[in-house]
Amino acid sequence: MLLEDQRFIHEDLERLEQAITERVGEEPKNIKDRLTRDHQIDGFLTRIQEQSKRLVDIYRDRDGALAREKQSLSAGDPFDDFYKQYEQIKDFHRRYPNEPVENLERAYKRRKPDDGEVPNSEINNMFTGEESNGRFLDLVALHEDYLNLPNIKRLSYLQYLDNFDAFEPPRMPIKRQNKVNDRYLKYVGDLASYLEGFVRRTRPLDDLPEKFKKIDRDFESDWNAGKIPGWTKETQSQTDTTDASGPATEGTGSGIWCPDCEKEFNNQNVYNAHLPGKKHKRNVEARKASGVDTTSTSGAGSKSATVPTNNLKERLIASHEHRIRALADLLSNERSNTRVNVERKQGMTERERQAELDALFAEDNAAMLASNNRDADSDDDAKSDTSERIYNPLKLPLAWDGKPIPYWLYKLHGLGVEFTCEICGNFVYMGRRAFDKHFSEQRHIYGLKCLGITGNASMGGLSLFREITGIQDAVTLWEKLKKERREKDQAQDSIVQMEDGEGNVMPERIYLDLQKQGIL
Repeated sequence: MLLEDQRFIHEDLERLEQAITERVGEEPKNIKDRLTRDHQIDGFLTRIQEQSKRLVDIYRDRDGALAREKQSLSAGDPFDDFYKQYEQIKDFHRRYPNEPVENLERAYKRRKPDDGEVPNSEINNMFTGEESNGRFLDLVALHEDYLNLPNIKRLSYLQYLDNFDAFEPPRMPIKRQNKVNDRYLKYVGDLASYLEGFVRRTRPLDDLPEKFKKIDRDFESDWNAGKIPGWTKETQSQTDTTDASGPATEGTGSGIWCPDCEKEFNNQNVYNAHLPGKKHKRNVEARKASGVDTTSTSGAGSKSATVPTNNLKERLIASHEHRIRALADLLSNERSNTRVNVERKQGMTERERQAELDALFAEDNAAMLASNNRDADSDDDAKSDTSERIYNPLKLPLAWDGKPIPYWLYKLHGLGVEFTCEICGNFVYMGRRAFDKHFSEQRHIYGLKCLGITGNASMGGLSLFREITGIQDAVTLWEKLKKERREKDQAQDSIVQMEDGEGNVMPERIYLDLQKQGIL
């Protein structure tokens, strides 16, 4: 019945609005919780749009079905119609006794863990391990594709992260004639698709269709005005001329480009000599088999046969490059974070990387269980205290915002290792970094002064007492240093100085040795 469909859709819309309100009022604890919430809200908004369209169609009643249904209810005895529909419902459930009933309250309510099991998240399989739930970009495969392009400048992965959106000198000098080929077109297409997909996955609540339309509008205006970097009207006219006259040449006119072999030749004679070669003929046949027009290679084609195909390919490549630049600006924060993360991982061993990955998974599971346990406790009349309590089962140190630091950072700095210094009054330092730093702090220096140990430069200063935390060890070392200093002073005082006939002063032992040798 259309009236029942109307009632159901209205209820569904109210449930969806309530579910969105509950999730907007939440405060995500980490990036995974935030993305899970945003994707759930995005799904609810999509369903609201779909249900609203259905509801509008019912109200418009183009075929008059709703009006006929209202008229049938108003005509005759309404109870007869009611019992007729009631019998139809009973008959349906007799024929399908196990038919599930859709519960809108359960469909949109936040899921809780059953017996400690972590419920599946919307983003569990959405990101790779390198992307770390949308924190970083994963351009490793695209970097490999870039390195396999012909006639390009080879860049390391870190350099590629800084220059993947640059398509003209000096940052990434790719010659224009090296771009108009299928391999480069596929590369920029894959790169643009990845960046667009990453934006959709990490920012589901943004008005992405409008942003992408704006990028397309900007490209159309810049392309028509000839303002696309590397694809200006001057370079386009040069390309049209070379395509119409024969083999493609470099934009500066310094070389001849063979599109079949994707290779540049210094002069016309070398280019003509390579045309009868077997390799060139195989490449021509391969391009023919793939459906690519090869008339421009032989020089027999006309401008009307080659220019439209090249212009379409150039336009498509320029469109991809423009989109990559725009999306790279949009992802500037993730891009810088990716570079820092890659530099950090390059200084880690494989075991450390695996340990960090395991810690991240453990942290995500613990955070999800904590979040769902808080929801379950709030439903059991423990609302205020449990919602504000910080879940910290691993006893991690607190950061500046009062929340526990990430577990991977805790392991990276070794904050789980305790170092006790007896000189500082048995004070415990967490982590090697804090322990090494405390030897130059006032607490430790004051403890040494209380033991009578001073920074005497003649006895090596306090640097000799670094790594010494026991009182007895420090006192023993100090006594040894003082003893060595006394013996050295006494030895210097007991030395007898002798003078030869020329006025040279030396110890008595050396003087006697030289005298025995007859040197003096």
